[in-house]
Amino acid sequence: MKLYRFLSDDDTAAFCHKISAALNKGWHLHGGPTYAYDSARGVMRCGQAVVKDAPGTYSAALKLGEM
Repeated sequence: MKLYRFLSDDDTAAFCHKISAALNKGWHLHGGPTYAYDSARGVMRCGQAVVKDAPGTYSAALKLGEM
């Protein structure tokens, strides 16, 4: 099955660590990162899609962060 996640966070090292952790679990970058300004909080936000091929059958009950 193919899995998809969209990871987002404030533009800090924490976001980079989140992406690095996903890559080390076998996820792959899908497209480029996105950036947007959160005017309510006054911070930049980052997002990155990641994908992964995994055995089994897809179910909405899967916990993608644990895959």
